[in-house]
This record gives sequence, C-alpha cells and structure tokens, in this order.
Amino acid sequence: MLLDPMADALSAIKNAEYASKKECTIKPASKLIGNMLKVMQDAGYIGEFELLDDGRAGIFVVELKGEINKCGVIKPRHSVKHREFEDWEKRYIPARNFGILILTTPEGVMSHREAMEKGIGGQLLAYVY
Repeated sequence: MLLDPMADALSAIKNAEYASKKECTIKPASKLIGNMLKVMQDAGYIGEFELLDDGRAGIFVVELKGEINKCGVIKPRHSVKHREFEDWEKRYIPARNFGILILTTPEGVMSHREAMEKGIGGQLLAYVY
C-alpha cells in the first residue's frame, strides 16, 4: 500500500545513491514529484530525468550523480515565512549553505534560497544535502 509517494520517491533516490547506482526509477509519477526533481536538478544534486508512460500513473527515470548525502520529506508540512528560513535550515541541514530546503509557494515549487531572493514563504516539502 502506497501512503506517501513523495517520501517513497526520496527514499528510492537515497537508497540508490547509497548503493552507488547510476539511475533510479520512481513510481508513481506526479506533478509535485516532477517539480521537486526539477528543483533538485537545478541545484545540481541529480542529472537528467524523464517521465515514461506505463499506462498507469507513469514512472520517472532519474540519472544520479552521486551528490546526495541525505534527503527526506518534512512532515508535517510546516508553513514558513521568508524570514524564518534560517531557523529551519538549522533544524534540517547540517551546515549553512550546504543543502537546500524544497518548498511549495504560490509561485510554484522552489528551493529556500530562491524563495528568500523573491521574498516569499510557503510550506516545507523536503530537504536535500
């Protein structure tokens, strides 16, 4: 039974990274997972990814670069103002400017650094370092 697709996707990526695999498959695919993968790709943690149609929800095939030490979802999804990112960085990331927090905002899914530049807040989804 699939209870949290986003947590399953991040644990699949983390386990494949620990096993030194070159690629990872994530199923089922969703827009939120795709947007989260795009943020991770922009930050340089993963390579290219593509959506394959399997006749159901779809599958993401993700190219791994070996850059991820740890990643995971943040539950419950906390609402965060743009001035509070430093406090949440201290809680989920081991060092300053070492990893990213992924959050959903009114302008879409983005990293906490991008949200600080734009001066907007949102809800925390995941962390990657």
